[in-house]
Amino acid sequence: MKAIIIEDESVAAQALQSLIQEIDPEIEIVTILQTIEETVEWFEEQPQPDLVFMDIHLADGSSFAIFDKVSISCPIIFTTAYDEYALKAFEVNSIDYLLKPINKVDLERALNKFQHLTAAAKEQEKTSLESLLAQMGGAKKKYKTCFLIPERDKLIPLATSSIAYIYIDTKTVKAISMDNHTYYLNQTLDDIMAQLDPEFFFRANRQFIISRQAVKDLSVWFGNKLAVNLSVPVPEKIIVSKARVGEFKTWFAE
Repeated sequence: MKAIIIEDESVAAQALQSLIQEIDPEIEIVTILQTIEETVEWFEEQPQPDLVFMDIHLADGSSFAIFDKVSISCPIIFTTAYDEYALKAFEVNSIDYLLKPINKVDLERALNKFQHLTAAAKEQEKTSLESLLAQMGGAKKKYKTCFLIPERDKLIPLATSSIAYIYIDTKTVKAISMDNHTYYLNQTLDDIMAQLDPEFFFRANRQFIISRQAVKDLSVWFGNKLAVNLSVPVPEKIIVSKARVGEFKTWFAE
């Protein structure tokens, strides 16, 4: 069986590889990848492995961004130091979710689950996933309602309900409030979007996350794209690509 490890910490990757081979020497670790970009290139050029071990937090962002760029059909075991992404992990063909530091018992359980997973057992797996989510704090995802923004010697609360849009400007992530005040965030757009309620926020493109309540109207753009016009000033046109227009319309009109 061939597997790959996606992990940006070399020590952690080597430790995981050793633990895997201790449990099952027949598992061949084909490669160890460290970044989103490196992973996308690998999957574009190589056949799908039998199994993927994927860390959620990589050096260049959240590993969930990989699924927006390349198709991964093989089972995935996620590894992370945080439990807040469990629900999202199971949306992208994950079979287990291991919290660091990974121990032999948990890893062996995950590998056993993979070995015994068959087409007939996949339906039963849903029940197991729901049970796991319940043990980790409930199946219903809790979204962030407020960010604490460092400002000099204070922490300024920024309610998500008051955010008009969030965008990245020359590697700096800024949140713009409904009253057009700018706040600086020290997270990536991928990580921020994972914390926001998708009912109220939409990732319009690589640069912008927009709030439903800030949308004033929409303009038909060339190439069957949409331009989103907000009720607050924006530094440039917010364009929704042709491929995502349908998704955006469904989100906005639901």
